[in-house]
Amino acid sequence: MLSLIYRCLPSKLLDRPFYFDQAGRRLSHIEIGEIGERMAVSYLRRSGKKILFRNYRGPKGGELDIVARDRDFLCFVEVKARRRRSGSRPLDAVTPEKQDLIERGARSWLALLPHNDFQWRFDVVEVILEEGELPEICVVEEAF
Repeated sequence: MLSLIYRCLPSKLLDRPFYFDQAGRRLSHIEIGEIGERMAVSYLRRSGKKILFRNYRGPKGGELDIVARDRDFLCFVEVKARRRRSGSRPLDAVTPEKQDLIERGARSWLALLPHNDFQWRFDVVEVILEEGELPEICVVEEAF
């Protein structure tokens, strides 16, 4: 059984409302996702992880939001950003189909390396953005 490690902290990375851009236009879910990824990268760096690559797309359809190094581990990180709290966690959106896509990306990434005699894992970073609140970032190590 995998042991889940949760690290949830409020983040001060956004000091302005994030639902709208400077022109007053409501941000799309793609733009919210990009904000979430930037926040996740910043948080992971501050937590001592080294970011190796962002938005890797494998030749056979695999994808990885972030590839990072955490001490002796290579981490394949999926980022899930949400505008508000709902009944489910962002982690719940990492379905078996999404896990397969991430695993294909990880296999593709590992194939690029001259050797892979190290440990690796799949992490998920949840970013919850609620209007009027500090964003919350939660890292789930060994998520699947």
